[in-house]
Amino acid sequence: MRILRSLFDFYINASIHVALSVTSISLITLWVFDISQTPEILFFIFFASITGYNFIKYARMAGLHHRSLADGLKLIQLFSFFCMGCALYFLFQLSREIVVISGLFATFTLLYALPFFNKRSLRTISGLKIFVVALVWAGVTVFLPLVTQTSFEDADMWIHFSEIFLLVIVWTLVFEIRDLPYDAKGLKTIPQVIGIKGTKKLGIVVLGLVVLLEGFRDDLSQAYFISLFITVSISGILLLLAQKKQPKYFASFIVESIPIVWMLIFLFLRNAFI
Repeated sequence: MRILRSLFDFYINASIHVALSVTSISLITLWVFDISQTPEILFFIFFASITGYNFIKYARMAGLHHRSLADGLKLIQLFSFFCMGCALYFLFQLSREIVVISGLFATFTLLYALPFFNKRSLRTISGLKIFVVALVWAGVTVFLPLVTQTSFEDADMWIHFSEIFLLVIVWTLVFEIRDLPYDAKGLKTIPQVIGIKGTKKLGIVVLGLVVLLEGFRDDLSQAYFISLFITVSISGILLLLAQKKQPKYFASFIVESIPIVWMLIFLFLRNAFI
């Protein structure tokens, strides 16, 4: 049991789980737009997500305590370097457009983690954190799979982008509720500003907007709409259950599993409706 717990902790702490979630949304994007894409883009997104998330979580800690890193953190550091190498390998097989957009979101990741603006990072600027996270998730999972396949004038692409953006905001609200006791007051996170009850009400409204947006698509997929509605419902239930004192894996595993569950539901319905 101890070995299994250690492996599971590594799976969570090394950002493998969140990378699978990001990749799942990217796969959903390909299916929604009926694009047969080479697997290189999905492998790149997966390894780049691990690299980016681990950089955000551990870079400053590793820099400050390089000589005294715990064995677990050293292992994650080595694993992250391996994933970065894999990400670069797959990136060099992709188009110039994907490389440029990847560079843009890599810059956002750096600015999010490192102090640039008057010794402040994007993460520490009041009220900005949640929107930067949503922008990067939506950008990576929508623009990277589609940039060589469709035009930026495609209205359906922007609707899909907006849906992912809003869903990520709702999922992130669960983390902000969890982090209420630890976040500095100057961050002005949404739960800090309007309270937990207000945050949950806002999240439900945002989820309603996600469903409404789907009605504006030119090409409406029944399988996708049902999977989206189920995903919105699961997201709403988990948001309502969120508290400051959460079970250890409530946010980092259960909530971050929503995109994976969404992908599996969509896959099942997609095949069922063929």
